Amino acid sequence: MVKIKNNTKTSSYKHLSLKERQLIEVWHNMGDSNREIGRRLGRHHQTISNELKRGTTTQIKENKKPKQLYFADTGQAKYIENRKRCGSKSKLVSAVDFINYACKQMIDFNWSPDAIVGFIKSLDTWDKPIVSTKTLYNYIDKGFLPVRNHHLKMKVRLSPKKKRSRQHKKALGKSIDERPSKIDSRQEFGHWEIDSVIGSKSKDDNALLTLVERKTRYMITVVLDDHTEESVSYAIKQLKYEFGRARFSSIFQSITADNGSEFSSLDDTLQQMTDIYFAHPYSSWERGTNERHNGLLRQFVPKGTPICHYSKQFIQLATEKVNLLPRKILDYRQPATLFLEEIQNLKIKTCW
Repeated sequence: MVKIKNNTKTSSYKHLSLKERQLIEVWHNMGDSNREIGRRLGRHHQTISNELKRGTTTQIKENKKPKQLYFADTGQAKYIENRKRCGSKSKLVSAVDFINYACKQMIDFNWSPDAIVGFIKSLDTWDKPIVSTKTLYNYIDKGFLPVRNHHLKMKVRLSPKKKRSRQHKKALGKSIDERPSKIDSRQEFGHWEIDSVIGSKSKDDNALLTLVERKTRYMITVVLDDHTEESVSYAIKQLKYEFGRARFSSIFQSITADNGSEFSSLDDTLQQMTDIYFAHPYSSWERGTNERHNGLLRQFVPKGTPICHYSKQFIQLATEKVNLLPRKILDYRQPATLFLEEIQNLKIKTCW
């Protein structure tokens, strides 16, 4: 019997080719051992053994005893079929409960994919498969989910404006430069940022007053009759009445505002109750928390849309959704939960 000496290099790939399977079929039918076939092909003998098991089939002929024979075509067909089942499986099926929950939160409550994933990970009760934030975005971009980019209001972000230095036109009160460093650290509860939000530029339109607590990121929204100093003063007085004088001083230890004319009476309205600080002109980043939350509120009240078109109930519902949004910066906890915890720590009874 002629032996073929192998003088070729070992194959760089792991899987057998159809040509190699055909050689295995010829040599095996000639009676060569697995080790000899493996030596010629530069393969391990166990690889040859596995291939023979894969491609061996029972041949039945009339009036003859059934025979076990190896066929290269059979081995190749089984190999192709097995390859179809290889690779990681999509989690669209295994994580269907999480996917359904994520879609509902994104569509109904404007939660971001990162907020959803982080919030679920923070729950001890969730024991079902989930996907990562990146995978969730990939599913959305590939159209696998009913969620579209218009459901993700904050997906496309504008680049922050460069810092501009302008002359301070008017000093409404203490500068933010005088604000204690403990407020910057966000370790103490009760320090707020305030701003106003307008809809259309009509003088007859309503406006919104927004206050955000720096530590918990809890937001309060008040509908104003107009965008004036008098309306802001009236809204602050209403808050003082709702919380009570003693409670207001504990919850609102300081407020930082911009230099808008609507806040010109803020210092007088809260005199001896709350410390008021004013940011530098054209420096919105000094009240970044409030600006960020105004952006979240804009998901429900878009720019240019008259605020008078929205009911107070709608505005409060939109604010609640913002306060129930888990935040990465809070370890995916919700501002509403953290705010209530701080109120309980102060042992203050709320009436709202």
